[in-house]
Amino acid sequence: MTFDAMVRTLTVALARPLPGPAAHAALAPTPRRGWPAGVHPASPRRAAGLLLLFPIDGRAHVLFTVRAGTLGRHGGQVSLPGGVVEPGETLEEAALREAHEEVALPLRGVRVIGALTPLDIPVSGFRLYPVVATRATRPTLTASDGEVASILEVPVDDLCNPAHLRLTTREHDGESIVVPAFHVGGEKIWGATAMVMAEFLALLTEAGQPES
Repeated sequence: MTFDAMVRTLTVALARPLPGPAAHAALAPTPRRGWPAGVHPASPRRAAGLLLLFPIDGRAHVLFTVRAGTLGRHGGQVSLPGGVVEPGETLEEAALREAHEEVALPLRGVRVIGALTPLDIPVSGFRLYPVVATRATRPTLTASDGEVASILEVPVDDLCNPAHLRLTTREHDGESIVVPAFHVGGEKIWGATAMVMAEFLALLTEAGQPES
């Protein structure tokens, strides 16, 4: 699928009912961790993430960041650009602002085409709202010192390739956790980021099926 065709397909798919938790579950760690003490699932903090699509040599790519290792709980992990929604901001504004702050994304030419299903991240007490946007050309990006260790531009084709999806095992507090992860660009994409991408890829798959 060309970049332009993918954008058209996603624009239509994002306007329809989304697969949501059923898609998230396909790439969720097992067992999933619960909410920490003192955090009520009915009122989590809001965070927005930007799922940006852009072409390189006609192929659609997704922008990811590798978080700096000094950033506490999620340091060193691959994520979408994003962060806390500030008072008075819309989700779109927060996602775009964070991407600009983290990787100097030029916002001119970025077009928001929809949003994916919000995803709870109990381990950090957030509810993540993924905002989907496109850019007709590859942006020039610069990683923010102290916040982003490196930038990944991953072809959507690689994310669709089953050979790049593997199960790994992690230990936490003496418990073994089975973690599905995309192995791309020399990094592993897992956890909440992988779950967001699971819904994104499910949309592409469903959109490619003939109507009954």
